Formats: sequence, structure tokens, C-alpha cells
Amino acid sequence: MGFRGSSDSNHHKGRTPPPDDTHQEAAYLKMLGEKQRPVRIKLMDGTMLRGWIEYYDRRMVRLTRDGAPNLFIFKHEIAYIAEDSPLRRPRPEGSGASQGDTPANPAK
Repeated sequence: MGFRGSSDSNHHKGRTPPPDDTHQEAAYLKMLGEKQRPVRIKLMDGTMLRGWIEYYDRRMVRLTRDGAPNLFIFKHEIAYIAEDSPLRRPRPEGSGASQGDTPANPAK
């Protein structure tokens, strides 16, 4: 196995590396904001935030939240942004799963 600097006969000359940026981030954030899709934003410190993206630019996003202050979040502090669906929301306290929701043969 050769390294980049070695003279390997199977080395593909002139091959360009993939781009660092596909420029799809802005299009995706624009779509989320225009449709006011609920999102989950996980920060680098593990904090999970929910709301919708009202504004974004090169360095930050504005997360609008119901019943909580709106936040400007620097992009370098974001681990990921995911669309939030009603199926992924945590259940309210005291609403345990019914017997029909538990598996018949749980794996041990």
C-alpha cells in the first residue's frame, strides 16, 4: 500500500478530491425556514433544543421557540440539525405505554 508521496503505479493522476462544501446547507435551511418545519438542534455540549429556524446566515441560525426565548446559535456550536416529527417527541409524564405497545417476546 502506497502513500501519496510514493511512486505507486496504480495511483490515479489528475483525480480531483471531492468538494469540501456542496452548498446544500443554505438550500436546506431555507426550506426549513420557509415551511416553518419543527427542528431539533443538538449543540456540541449535548444540549437539545426544539423550535423552527426563522433566520440563518454564514455563521448562525435563529431558533424560534414556543413558550421560550428565541435563540441565535453560532453554527460552530451545533452538532446537528434534524427535522422534528411528532413521533419523536417525548411522552408526557404518566403516559406509560399500554400493553399493546410492549413486545410479546422481549429480547434478553
